[in-house]
Amino acid sequence: MIDPHYPNIVLTCPYREFTIELEQSVWQDVTTYAAWVNYDTGSAVAVPKAWTRAEAIKRAKQWIDRNFYGANTRPSS
Repeated sequence: MIDPHYPNIVLTCPYREFTIELEQSVWQDVTTYAAWVNYDTGSAVAVPKAWTRAEAIKRAKQWIDRNFYGANTRPSS
């Protein structure tokens, strides 16, 4: 039987009407992050690998903007 992978969610933050969850993994003493985007009808791995939390969050926000609001949409302040 294979060993299932359980995500180690270290940070959750809202963005627009979505929730971004950051998963932290360590393999051979190297820490990486993945970003999941959760929404009303499902979830997706928006960022499969990032080297920092900040990079993962930034790329997850870009993924949301690109996939739900069009490529050139910028969030309002």
